[in-house]
Amino acid sequence: MTEFIHQLSSELNNINYELAEAIGLTLIDPEQFIGIFVRFCLNLAVVSIIARYFYYPRSKRRDYMFVFIIMSMSIFMLVSFMGGDSLRTGAALGLFALFGIIRYRTEAIPIREMTYLFMLVSTSVVNALSSANYHPKADYWDGVGVITLLFANCIFILLAWIFERSNLLNEHCSKYIRYDNVNLVAPEKREELKADLEKRTGLKIISIEVGTIDFLKDSVIIRIFYDEDMDRGSSIANAVRFNKLGQQ
Repeated sequence: MTEFIHQLSSELNNINYELAEAIGLTLIDPEQFIGIFVRFCLNLAVVSIIARYFYYPRSKRRDYMFVFIIMSMSIFMLVSFMGGDSLRTGAALGLFALFGIIRYRTEAIPIREMTYLFMLVSTSVVNALSSANYHPKADYWDGVGVITLLFANCIFILLAWIFERSNLLNEHCSKYIRYDNVNLVAPEKREELKADLEKRTGLKIISIEVGTIDFLKDSVIIRIFYDEDMDRGSSIANAVRFNKLGQQ
């Protein structure tokens, strides 16, 4: 059996050498493949658990859930196949900066979604960069061990669990409304304004912000805050911005 394995390894080395000479790629590096495969499975499991069992139950946004998973796995593969730890680290930091700048400019991303995005990208970068190195002269290994890697992933899951079961990310839903009764926007009539808005919208309003007042058209832009599970995670409220409402 040992002789067969040795012969198979020799044949594989010959194939790798010939392919590398011909096309610049080897057939397979068993140690590299197994390492990437194990980290890939671990990363996919952790990212899927966070996106499906912590993020999705509250938001019911399948689009964001799949974006989180696909983007996280894409970052993992990108960082894993970059050569050199310094290059991979620089690329990871560059990706964080890029996300901070663009913030998905085609759509306003709520703070909860952005938090999950950065968390899952961080998870993928940690899993992709984790490795151990052997020092033959001193005969020892250093780097990240399996237990340490599992601990880091458990921390990410624990953070998601804490966020979802605390008030840290419990945002109130909000809507911008063009209101047609300027007489009720005075501070002393705020309770009357709240009662009228609740009667018209059917929502239990928590707080009200009064914006631009147009006395010529007898209208005012108002932002209401309320709690409604069916509206949580909705992107429609963010599609119309405050300044656009004021220009209509």
